Amino acid sequence: MALQLRRPEAIIFDMDGLLLDSERVSLALFAQAAQELGVRWDAAVGLQMVGLNSRDSNGILLKAFGEDYPVDALRERFGELYEATITAGGIPCKPFVRELLARCEALRIPCAVATSTRRVRAEAKLIRAQLMPHFKALACGDEVVRGKPHPEIYELAASKIGAQPSRCLALEDSNAGVRAAVSASMQTVMVPDLLKPDLDIRRLGVPVVDSLKHVLVALDG
Repeated sequence: MALQLRRPEAIIFDMDGLLLDSERVSLALFAQAAQELGVRWDAAVGLQMVGLNSRDSNGILLKAFGEDYPVDALRERFGELYEATITAGGIPCKPFVRELLARCEALRIPCAVATSTRRVRAEAKLIRAQLMPHFKALACGDEVVRGKPHPEIYELAASKIGAQPSRCLALEDSNAGVRAAVSASMQTVMVPDLLKPDLDIRRLGVPVVDSLKHVLVALDG
């Protein structure tokens, strides 16, 4: 069945796993950092961190590996590896991102980003991917008190772009992000990356599509 959308006043995009194919890169670099430090890592624990800000994902690590786990050292080494990857252009865009953003411009639908990533890193990634000019505003993880799945970051993005949340379309890949957008009363579409939709997401009736091409076609329709 074709995706059906109400014409949005604005579109708010998640970044990692939705605009950028970065979640796989992040998890691989966390594993590399843990190996270099000689500490435990578990890919399943890494998946639990997807969509969360660093504060909340640090809590996931401590719960999984113990309160003495060297979170700060892991974060520091991961950051070094990740920044080098960004600079080298090692984070590609997801399919149909550029086409969708071009269509939004043609339709005069303003776009924003709501990402759990802190602003300095989010800007670096979007600039390196040549996506920054497409966005009127960014709401970043270090600009809110409560991260996803709380709706604060989506409410902030809507405020920055001057749109009513209920008239925005949110595009997300993670369960935490979908919960945040739905809680902000936004029309929401999930485009899963590493995580399948949880049962509660299905029960909410959130449309789930396999690529942004479906959103592009729905806007044209």
